[in-house]
Amino acid sequence: MKIIKSILLLLLITTLSNCKNSSSETKSSNEIKIEKHTDAAGFNYETITNDPTGLRLYTLDNGLKVYLGKNEEEPKIQTLIAVRAGSTYDPADNTGLAHYLEHMVFKGTDEIGTLDFEKEKEIIKQISDLYEEHKAATDEEKKKEIYKKIDEVSQEASKLSIANEYDKMVNSLGAEGTNAFTSNEQTVYVNKIPSNELDKWLKVESERFSQLVLRLFHTELEAVYEEFNRGQDSDGRKQYYALLEGLFPTHPYGTQTTIGKSEHLKNPSMEAIHAYFDKYYVPNNMAVILVGDIDFDNTIKKVDDAFGKYESKEVSHPKFPEETAITTPIKKEVFGPTAESIYVGFRTGGYGTEEETMITLIDYMLANSQAGLIDLNLNQKQLVQNASSFTTFNNDYGMHILFGMPKADQTLDDVKKLLLSEIEKIKKGEFDDWLIDAVVNDLKLSRITQFENASSTAYAYLGAFVHFADWKDRLAMLDDMKKITKQDVIDFAKKHYGNNYVEVHKIKGEDKNIVKVENPGITPVELNRDKESTFIQEFKKLETPSLQPKFIDFKTAIKSAKTNSGLSVSYIENENNDLFDLSIIFDMGQDHDKQIPIAAGYFDYLGTDKYSPEDLKKEFYKLGISYSVNTGADRTYVSISGLKENLDAGLALFEDLWKNAVPDQEAYNKFIDKIAKGRQDGKTQKGNILWNGLFNYGKYGDNSRLRNIFTIAELKAMNPQDLVDKIKGLYDYKQRIFYYGKDVNNAITALDKNHIVGSDLKEYPEKTKYVEKETGGNVYFVDYDMVQSEMIFLAKGSEFDPGKMAASSLFNTYFGSGLSSIVFQEIRESKSLAYSAFSAYSNASEKGDSNYVYAYIGTQANKMPEAVDAMMDLMTNMPEAEKQFNQAKEATLKKIAAQRITKSNIFWTYEGLKKRGIDNDNREAMYNAIKDMSLADLKTFFNENIKGETYNVLVIGNKKDVDMKALSKLGEVQEMDIDFLFNYEKKNEDIKL
Repeated sequence: MKIIKSILLLLLITTLSNCKNSSSETKSSNEIKIEKHTDAAGFNYETITNDPTGLRLYTLDNGLKVYLGKNEEEPKIQTLIAVRAGSTYDPADNTGLAHYLEHMVFKGTDEIGTLDFEKEKEIIKQISDLYEEHKAATDEEKKKEIYKKIDEVSQEASKLSIANEYDKMVNSLGAEGTNAFTSNEQTVYVNKIPSNELDKWLKVESERFSQLVLRLFHTELEAVYEEFNRGQDSDGRKQYYALLEGLFPTHPYGTQTTIGKSEHLKNPSMEAIHAYFDKYYVPNNMAVILVGDIDFDNTIKKVDDAFGKYESKEVSHPKFPEETAITTPIKKEVFGPTAESIYVGFRTGGYGTEEETMITLIDYMLANSQAGLIDLNLNQKQLVQNASSFTTFNNDYGMHILFGMPKADQTLDDVKKLLLSEIEKIKKGEFDDWLIDAVVNDLKLSRITQFENASSTAYAYLGAFVHFADWKDRLAMLDDMKKITKQDVIDFAKKHYGNNYVEVHKIKGEDKNIVKVENPGITPVELNRDKESTFIQEFKKLETPSLQPKFIDFKTAIKSAKTNSGLSVSYIENENNDLFDLSIIFDMGQDHDKQIPIAAGYFDYLGTDKYSPEDLKKEFYKLGISYSVNTGADRTYVSISGLKENLDAGLALFEDLWKNAVPDQEAYNKFIDKIAKGRQDGKTQKGNILWNGLFNYGKYGDNSRLRNIFTIAELKAMNPQDLVDKIKGLYDYKQRIFYYGKDVNNAITALDKNHIVGSDLKEYPEKTKYVEKETGGNVYFVDYDMVQSEMIFLAKGSEFDPGKMAASSLFNTYFGSGLSSIVFQEIRESKSLAYSAFSAYSNASEKGDSNYVYAYIGTQANKMPEAVDAMMDLMTNMPEAEKQFNQAKEATLKKIAAQRITKSNIFWTYEGLKKRGIDNDNREAMYNAIKDMSLADLKTFFNENIKGETYNVLVIGNKKDVDMKALSKLGEVQEMDIDFLFNYEKKNEDIKL
């Protein structure tokens, strides 16, 4: 759960403080104030005193909120266009509407995506009327008859439409992360663009939100249904929905989901979608958020020109009855193939309530990934397989959720009791007095890092807008939290945490509530790939200020020094804050000694003769320092990070642990039990089976790093002292250091004082080399209880060649990745055969290794044969579309031009390049090569590197639903045992190297 908690920590400040019913405004108004200004062009805006983000908040005359933040680290702008409307406001008889509308906003307007809108709109009206008929019909045969007519008329409409024209335009800008998302009270449209493309982006977005045209409706509807199926295959999502149902039995938070109900998705109303758009997609219910390399005065004028003529309307959001109090625990169960787990959830107040601040504090007192009560008492002591705590807050209510996974000998009730026992410690005051201050300081450090990042800052502004929050209250919240006393926490916990919870048990077993549907047999629609609307033709004529790429001279960007012990120190100055990262790097890992990752994992549970493991975690947390020992295939990293002022103390503490760690047999036994349970749990995760187990087997066969592991019996037989000595023994091997932070001289002084090594350091052990097998003619299948089926086509290519990186980058943009790629258009947009489909030419990460070609499809099992045929046809005959190629080329060049490698990424990027045998910033060579490439060059690359490849086909699906005869046409089908894939129950003698 450490990864989950770190992500939640990053998002925390985006979900704090709501102006409605807020108590923080009075408390903090004298400390953080709103100031009003007028810029040179006469636009009024607000700022907040001492705001580290420098937000300028504008409100246009039509009510549109504009959040502008300046960040010049790279010439890019994170853009968010937000609407205060989500699934909570879906009509109860038309759930999923807001989310489906989000998809349709990508389809264009009367100007974008059409060849002749006057003719097209008449046919779209016919389709809309047919859907109303379809919705009203009760006889299934009649519904099928109407649907066939919808499919037929849609073919006529598609002859007048141009698929993905919006995506092509924003892609041509060099935009990244083009997407959108819908949740309870928001729908948000996302792009990250080069800063010189702001004018063109505003032009297309201004047009996009001016009206809604529901073209290519039934194919996108099928894609949404595929997304619904993916949700049915997610036990975690089902468990979360069950928790919502229990906590909010009469509120839309619990009575309807964002994706919607199956019967509603299959019976949509285009008229209802238009009504929703007209009601909520109005300027006084929307925000434009721009954070990046911008000029404030020029930017607001441009935004006003683009959106200022939108007409405001009165907007009223629905009000819902108050939920009755929960007085006795409510238990729910969900079933599925994945490992068992439990949620224990408490309903809380929403944004802006006093509860929000207190519950956020308690949440991090319980789990902060280092020294929370759950971290120390449950995870560190290995009393459960895994446990954590997290929160979420919406406008009306929030939730505090405790999460746990059982050990092999535990029940879910056992885990529940342990989780609730940590709440009881809060209620009894059984926590250290310093913990509140430490949590607040930790959150402040996180906020420093967040606000240095343009995207994270933009999402922080988004939270303020969506939840009607004053930015000043958000900035004041951590100061308000610091005023909370230990007694305040105790009193609050006693009042709010009792038998008022919902527990959801995720049980391993068959889910009997799965909805399975027929393949509707959609006729592929026209894409009109090489046709263009008048809008895009005019769009292309717009001049864009030039943006030149900047490349790095790694040899000057990365400075070097030495410690008194003679260790090489590479360093980069942190010019932004007083945080540091220090890594001691050993160029050996699992491939040199497969005991190292076992020893590194065990090390996290050890203490010394002075400190217990739990006390050590506390000491580090008090210092604002974290440490880790991580190992990969060929590297091991011993790292500490945190507050620069405590580097010396933190390093001394860690070095004491490194030198004086005391083995603990009981902790080791629990650690091995944890590994054994983790292996069993991993066997239930379809993503792990496909992308780890099958993918590795497809590349290496029997002899892979994944399979070359210790059995549990072998692990149990190991002496913990030997593993501790393994980590201590790293001291004696060659090593080098990377430091990112301020005052490198003080860092080296700390190293000289605390990290003293001998002059005769040992060479590394010989590295095991795993040989990649030739691919082709094999179908590796795993039977798994799921609605969808997923497959990867995998082909071994030629040995890594830096000269292919330019062409492969352009090829991936044009052909296989993104919303405007050939694969996405053909598989999803035209044929509705999958929700997710992509392909890539993947360059090896190390010199001497092979490149690979792969393609992925996730679709209903009954669509698999058609999806396979469509993908294989593309992988054999690359469609040639000159205009789309030019857009992809432009996009690839612009992304390189806007990319800036900064901070510690300079060092880690260089480390990756050196592994490939490259000692310079190869983006310059790639940029120059791509400039001169033609579609004919790309076709040559395709013919030489993709066409004619033979594939290993990796498939996971429900054997009862998958057409095994169709699979056999792709090669010899071998049904794989999961234990064999991961070698969990085999002897290591099976691995022949």
